[in-house]
Amino acid sequence: MNLLQANVLSIATFKDGKDDKTKSNQIDINSEVNIISDNALLPQTSSLGVSPSILDYFSDEVSVYVVRKGDSISQIADMFGVSVNTILVANDMKKGEKLVIGDVLFILPISGLEHTITKGQTLQSIAKLYKVDVSDIVLYNGITQDIKLAIGDELMIPGGEMADEGGDKPASNLSSAVSRDKNYYDIHPIQNLAGYFINPLPTGRKTQGLHGPGNRGIDIGAPKGTPIYASASGVVLIAKTGWSGGYGTMVIIQHANGTKTLYAHMTKLGTSSGAEVSRGEIIGYVGSTGRSTGPHLHFEVFNARNPGTDWSWAK
Repeated sequence: MNLLQANVLSIATFKDGKDDKTKSNQIDINSEVNIISDNALLPQTSSLGVSPSILDYFSDEVSVYVVRKGDSISQIADMFGVSVNTILVANDMKKGEKLVIGDVLFILPISGLEHTITKGQTLQSIAKLYKVDVSDIVLYNGITQDIKLAIGDELMIPGGEMADEGGDKPASNLSSAVSRDKNYYDIHPIQNLAGYFINPLPTGRKTQGLHGPGNRGIDIGAPKGTPIYASASGVVLIAKTGWSGGYGTMVIIQHANGTKTLYAHMTKLGTSSGAEVSRGEIIGYVGSTGRSTGPHLHFEVFNARNPGTDWSWAK
């Protein structure tokens, strides 16, 4: 199905489907956002001027979705490659709550796991349990580090659903990854932009097939410090250090044709947010930050096939 042209509306023009109040208490009234509506099946991104909160942390990469007839939370979650809980928490919704046609949903770029506080737990102990940083839990939930947790409270753990990432050694079942990835694309058709993306780590070797949120990513192993190149020209949406929901030090590039690429687990950045980069320009260096057990690049492609599945990179 084709992606329709997203409507660009002033935030003052759309209403909260629950109480018909504008969301001006959350969003700068002068902001403009791209809204996905009608038959659109692919996410759009927008910069939202929101108050300090879960949305503010990811304001550069928050998508806005308008509920259509027949939608369900699980379908929308699959569309954006995140968990149902991620959508529920970001929109202050309860499990089982019905969607209303025309409701506006905020979609975060990184999936998370919901955790219910039990007796004696602290932010530090919860972070240790899930192997994440306390600072990311704090930012993701719009709270402070000195908050007093109460039994029964719920927190969103960024990256809590990501499997541990491998390092520079190929997985034992890598030989079957190409056929598995081909089967996945046969069942989930997506545009094939042959000749558009170059290999961002040409000296590396593939260590894992499609995996991660939305089955968009592959892993390429290489020694720590190996340069990582922009797979296509574009604008850097995000260049950040930290846990980043398990991605570690990472870069996301928006490309002119509507696709995006993500480069994770870097040891060091080679670019900055807002920079214009050319295909083949160094944007960072291989590392093992975030949820990773060895130096490698986790490379994702949004809205197109990942050429790393069959190694059909542009030359």
